[in-house]
Amino acid sequence: MKNKKLSYLAIIVFHALLALIIFVIPFFSKIYALLIVLIGMMVIIKNKNRSNEVLFVSAYLVGAEVFLRMTGGNFNNEYAKFCVIGFMLLGMIYSNFSKSALIYLFFFVLLVPSILITTNYQDAGTDVKKVLFFNLSGPICLGICSIYTFGRKITFESIQKLLVIMGFPIISTTVYLFLYTPNIQDVVTGTQSNFETSGGFGPNQVSTILGLGMFVFFAQAILFSKSKIELLINGGLLVFLSYRGIVTFSRGGIITGVIMIICLLFLLYYFSNAKGRSKFTIVFVLTIALGIGIWGYSSFQTRGLIEKRYANKDARGREKKDRLGGREEIMDADITLFLENPIFGVGVGLSKEKREKQLGIAIASHNEITRLFSEHGLMGILAFLILFITPFILYINNRQHLYFFSFYFFWLLTINHAAMRTAAPAFVYALCLLSVQIKIPEETEN
Repeated sequence: MKNKKLSYLAIIVFHALLALIIFVIPFFSKIYALLIVLIGMMVIIKNKNRSNEVLFVSAYLVGAEVFLRMTGGNFNNEYAKFCVIGFMLLGMIYSNFSKSALIYLFFFVLLVPSILITTNYQDAGTDVKKVLFFNLSGPICLGICSIYTFGRKITFESIQKLLVIMGFPIISTTVYLFLYTPNIQDVVTGTQSNFETSGGFGPNQVSTILGLGMFVFFAQAILFSKSKIELLINGGLLVFLSYRGIVTFSRGGIITGVIMIICLLFLLYYFSNAKGRSKFTIVFVLTIALGIGIWGYSSFQTRGLIEKRYANKDARGREKKDRLGGREEIMDADITLFLENPIFGVGVGLSKEKREKQLGIAIASHNEITRLFSEHGLMGILAFLILFITPFILYINNRQHLYFFSFYFFWLLTINHAAMRTAAPAFVYALCLLSVQIKIPEETEN
């Protein structure tokens, strides 16, 4: 047990030092990005994916993606998604997949008409290849991951291990944020999303991954802390990540993280016996107290501006007209485009250009749902229904999946405020489809 504690703490310290090294030597971020993929491939090939190594390697890369993009380590914006797709395909070669997962091939088929519209689009100023990659990498990553995970058996302990592996590089992200802006009060002057407190990168994506990290270490703290030392380590990481997530001033990721925690607490309470529920009350009270403490400290460090941000007010306390940072106009424009092109939509990635004519500004959609509707029309609605309903069909016979609702709402809420810019919503959605076993599963059926 002592060795286990030491190794866990050593890994945490390693990832903190990694952030320091990359902060001092930025080029090392590219080496780190290459090492993740090369070592991951070696592990998968060596073990022939007998223990779902594909999932663990992909989880680590998903956790590291924002850190790599923030520090210039990604070789392109879709690097993590393409690598995850490659890992999953390799996993299928070794471990096959369920025939029932072919529903996600139908999901791909529904995207084809809109792809054809874009490939035939004639505009000298449009890079069709780039447009297709940018807008389809997320859905394709989701579909491939889902085909691999559909009904695949895994123990609850393994899925928790997977989460912690995803959480380690999020620690590096958070340490890097502290190194980038050690004094929050020096850079917070308004209530808009803050790039300075987000490491110079997109606050929306940073808060999304930190919100996911909050859930990871909350679950680790209450379910897998076997000693007071482990509880303090995981509790400290929870506080660490929560504070830095809040001060990005991007609300979506933090609200999503809180909802994930609430979903987990609800299921734990629901499945607990009388003795367990009495202990749960203590956990619930401590969680509320910890949350109040983190929020109070964040408010102090931002001189009360964070409270105005969540109340949808500007720095002077005046109510803002829009509640979603201007996203309402984009969503309305997407709906208008859908009504004008209800069957096949306007074409993959072309809604941005169409909206420019409506709004006078070219801006990508933050909402994957309305983007699907505007660019894919009725086919997009059917595609979304497949994604929306299929996990619940599996969950009927998969009640041991305690993280199901947490994962599902992470995907659903994230694609509403951050689209599928990162691999996280695609990968976490696929985790909903795993067949989680409390006991060790028998040999996987394919």
